[in-house]
Amino acid sequence: MEAIIPVSRRLGDNLAGNGKPPAWLYDEAMTATTHHLSRPAPRSAPQPFGDHLRHWRQHRRLSQLDLAHEADISTRHLSFVETGRSVPSREMVLRLSERLDIPLRERNVLLVAAGYAPMYRERPLADPALDSARRAVELILKSHEPCPALAVDRHWNLVAANAMVPHLLAGADPSLVQPGQTNVLRLSLHPKGLAHNIVNIVQWRSHIFERLRQQVTATADPGLAALLEELRAYPVPPGAEDSHLDGEHLGVAMPLQFRTQAGVLNFISTTTVFGTPVDVTLQELALETFFPADDATMQMLRALKAPD
Repeated sequence: MEAIIPVSRRLGDNLAGNGKPPAWLYDEAMTATTHHLSRPAPRSAPQPFGDHLRHWRQHRRLSQLDLAHEADISTRHLSFVETGRSVPSREMVLRLSERLDIPLRERNVLLVAAGYAPMYRERPLADPALDSARRAVELILKSHEPCPALAVDRHWNLVAANAMVPHLLAGADPSLVQPGQTNVLRLSLHPKGLAHNIVNIVQWRSHIFERLRQQVTATADPGLAALLEELRAYPVPPGAEDSHLDGEHLGVAMPLQFRTQAGVLNFISTTTVFGTPVDVTLQELALETFFPADDATMQMLRALKAPD
C-alpha cells in the first residue's frame, strides 16, 4: 500500500512539531464506514445467484469444468446452479465462494442472492466487538513512531495515522486533506498533493498502478477500477526524474524518497493485513508502515517527532 497521508486542520503547527494530530483524524475516521468513491447505481431487481456465480467464475478465468473440479461437484450440477435450475445449499455457496477466492463483502452478496442471511459482519472499527482489533491497530501505529504509519480501508481512504504523518504533508492542498474524506493514493499522486515531494515519483506511480490493477483483478471492485483510471490521468510533475531505486518487491516492500523541509527522507514501505479475518471491516483494513532506509533518515525523524 502506498502513500504518506493526511492529517490536520492546523498543518502549520503539526509540521513545526507543535502539536499532535487532531482528534478528528483518528476518532472520526475510526467510526466511518462510508467510502467516498463512486458506486454502481442500484439495480432495479436483485441479480440471481447464478449470474453472480458466473461473473466470478469468468472473472477468475475458470471454465465450468475447472470450477466443478475445484469444488468437488459435477459439471452438470454447476451448470444447473448457474442457470437457476438448481438452488445451492448454504454450504455450497460458501464452498464455491472459497474456491473462487471471493472477498467477504461479496460472499455476503452471494449468500443473500441464494436466499440466505449474510454470514460476515461489517462494523466500524469503533464497534465494541472489535475492541481487540482496534487496540492492536492503535498499538502498531503508536509503537512505529518516530516513523510514519497509517491505516486505510479497501478504497485507500485514511482510517487512522500516527503522530508522524502530519510532518509529511507540507504543501498539500487542504481540499485533499479533509476529515473522513482523505484518499491516500489520490493525495500522493494528485498535482496539488504530495507528488512534487516524491523524488522517485515515476517509479512510485508505476508501483501504485500495478498494486491497484492487482486489487481490481482480485476484487472486481468498480470503485477501485474508477480510482485507478483517475490516478492514471494525473500528470507527472514537471521536471520529475525517472529514477529507479533498488529494493522494490511488489506486495512486500517499496522504496520511497520523500522531500521535506528537513531534507530528503529515504523509506521502505510495507503493508500489513489481518491474516484470517471473519469480519468485512478487518479483511479490508490495511496498515502501511514506513521504515527508515538509512541512519540519516532515522535521525531526521527523531528530530521531527512531536513531544509526547
